[in-house]
Amino acid sequence: MRSRTERTVLTAIAIVVVAAAAAAWWTRDAWLPQAGPWSEQMWKKITRPGPDTLPPDKRPAQAQPTRSGASTPAAPQPRKCVKDGRTTYTDQPCPKGTQELPVDGAVTSLPP
Repeated sequence: MRSRTERTVLTAIAIVVVAAAAAAWWTRDAWLPQAGPWSEQMWKKITRPGPDTLPPDKRPAQAQPTRSGASTPAAPQPRKCVKDGRTTYTDQPCPKGTQELPVDGAVTSLPP
């Protein structure tokens, strides 16, 4: 059981939180237009992190920093091949009879 002081402090904190939520809801027309784009951008960054958050060995070639003096061969571009509703991803040209489509999103690794 909590002491009287603890209950008082926790009750005061709960009242302040409810009052702040009510004030934010009441004045949302004033601050929501400015906070809306920012919150959407932050939500996208949180839920869809970019290539800079990947481990160094899994980063796409264009996201890796260039090393001076070291020349590395260009990584092959991934291809999306579709035939009869079946999709295959490869770094080679698509086989005959398949339709090559643009790759949606980012491909982080290809089989060797």
